[in-house]
Amino acid sequence: MLENRAQLVERLERITVLLLGLLFLVAPLVISTINTDAFAIPKQAILILIVTLGLLLLAGKALVLRSVKIRRTPFDLPLIAFVGATLLSVLLAVNRWDSLITFVPLLFCVLLYFVLVNSAKRSQDFMFLSSSLIVGSVISSLVTIFSYLKIYILPFDFAKNQTFNTFGSLFDQTIYLLLILIFALYLAWPSLKKKSIDKNRAIFSVGAVLVLIGTAFSLLATFTLQKPQILPFETGFQIGFAAISQDSGRVVQGFISGSGVGTFLTDFTRFKPAAFNNSADLWNLTFLRSSSFVLELLATTGLLGILSFVFLAFRIVKSKPLYPPLLAFLILSLIIPFSFPTIFLLFVFLGLYSVEEGLSERQKSKFFDVEARLLTLKRGVFALSETSGRSESEYQNLLPWGFATLIIIFCLVLGFNSAKFFYSDYLFQKSLIAASQNNAQATYQLETQAINVFPNRDGYQRIFSQVNLSLANNLTSSVPKGSSPSAQTQQTIYQLIQQSINSGRSATTVSPQNAINWQNLSSVYRSLIGFGQNADTFAVIANQQALVLDPNNPQEYINYGGIFYQLGQWDNAINQFQIAVNLKPDFANAHYNLGHALEQKGDLQDALTQYQTVKSEVASNKQSVDQINSEISALQTKIGNAAKAGQSSANSQAENQPPLEVNQPAAQLPQQNPQVKILGPKASPTPSAKPTPTLKSSK
Repeated sequence: MLENRAQLVERLERITVLLLGLLFLVAPLVISTINTDAFAIPKQAILILIVTLGLLLLAGKALVLRSVKIRRTPFDLPLIAFVGATLLSVLLAVNRWDSLITFVPLLFCVLLYFVLVNSAKRSQDFMFLSSSLIVGSVISSLVTIFSYLKIYILPFDFAKNQTFNTFGSLFDQTIYLLLILIFALYLAWPSLKKKSIDKNRAIFSVGAVLVLIGTAFSLLATFTLQKPQILPFETGFQIGFAAISQDSGRVVQGFISGSGVGTFLTDFTRFKPAAFNNSADLWNLTFLRSSSFVLELLATTGLLGILSFVFLAFRIVKSKPLYPPLLAFLILSLIIPFSFPTIFLLFVFLGLYSVEEGLSERQKSKFFDVEARLLTLKRGVFALSETSGRSESEYQNLLPWGFATLIIIFCLVLGFNSAKFFYSDYLFQKSLIAASQNNAQATYQLETQAINVFPNRDGYQRIFSQVNLSLANNLTSSVPKGSSPSAQTQQTIYQLIQQSINSGRSATTVSPQNAINWQNLSSVYRSLIGFGQNADTFAVIANQQALVLDPNNPQEYINYGGIFYQLGQWDNAINQFQIAVNLKPDFANAHYNLGHALEQKGDLQDALTQYQTVKSEVASNKQSVDQINSEISALQTKIGNAAKAGQSSANSQAENQPPLEVNQPAAQLPQQNPQVKILGPKASPTPSAKPTPTLKSSK
């Protein structure tokens, strides 16, 4: 009987190892066109699926053995502390759903480690898993090499690109392959050192050569074809420390647990310094990741997150012998940002190292199996002990059943909600395809379904609000001029407008610290000025909140000034456009909007000065030069000055200049009398509203 149990346990372990090998093989390769993110989401989905199956197999093993046996390693406590710190950051986050969506894949990475060390117990398991990891990277390398050489081996249209890779980013792939290269060289080193071919380790030597070639091509393509945009280290450093010390209304929470894992975007918009606008290439970009993995941890998980990571790093450095792949990871974590596949690789390396050392006789004191037991009340109710020896409790069988029950409940709850997330993402991707085909009805229906399945993604709500507004605008425009819409059409327009507002408000509820959501809501209200009651006031309130959350973004002030321009409040518009100019003096569109506001007010000479500044900033763009020359000529005629002014261009022009345009709402519904009653923006719990910053005029 005992022998049958041992055989069944071994079979369960082999199945788990086979599943893990499949995961290691396909993790760097899997992509999908049915998701909104073709690269990260499929990788997360297969991770969650296989780890869930691995957990269920561990539960089955406990039931077969009638005991709970756990492999102890030096990394258990640091990883539990890390999970606890990141979970606390989720619970204390203002953008809780954004943080939770990032936390779940991270949690499954940690669970992957525990499934791995408790299932791979044989040397052949280690060899199989290591080989799978390297083979997957070799295949990914070959795809990159072929793409760079313009040999397209995949049938997808988006894959027929010289920069195509299975990570979505050549920079992220380069980091992944570099770490795999170090891992492969480490495993191949015994053979290389002896200068002899070890058949058992030949795959590591061959794999190292192929991954080296792939890394070289990936690195070449990264810096010649797809130059990475990385947040400057100084800016990341400033944002990280500001996030844990200057978070108004939650200073203690911010210091302890940061803004919430996965919410660096909000840290970036709120705490980036005004000097960031001096960067010609980066000023108009938003960053989802900090300058390095450690700085991102500091901002998003606070002091506890950093301390738990330092604890893990200490255990890694203290390990004997030193493990080069993990040391490389620690060094890189200080200087570059990490994507999800790279973080996944950290826990794979930890697991494989623990498996390898667990097979070594010299490490038996650090890597060993313990058995959880229920003891009598006099000695407590729970303990861990060596696997040898008999149970001391007649209720010992309750423990494996309890262990299995907890795992099953955990898998059902997280599995069900993860399935809802992935299904909603599938529906939303279908809606985007329908939108690209101008199928408004399918777009609307699919987005409605996606939001009903998983309503807690602000991006869904934000896009849906614009879809509803666009449909309402199109329906209004379809009514012939001079005629009134039917009662049914009018009712449909009102419903679409209210749904647009509701979705915009929902986005700000799901993610209240995301400036993009408030700017989106403001744009909805702007489109309703003259149509809905108090739409102008609501647009101003929503835009003010966007400014609180993104105070050093000149484009936010152009949007804000645009509302006043639309309302004919020229002085208020001039003030906001002037702030945009002061934040970024070489921003042509800020000068352009300021010039138009001055012209509307009647300050024609100052307007001409602004137009001439615009001309010097866009001198390298013929279309913009022609446009501003025409407006300068018209203005000169208006003020009776026919002499040409400002013909010489500046010696240097700012790069990445957007098209010249007076800020306008994306859509504008016609005037309505009487105006329709609409809902206003919801109050934001944090951060507290601050007065709009006022800067001195640069003139």
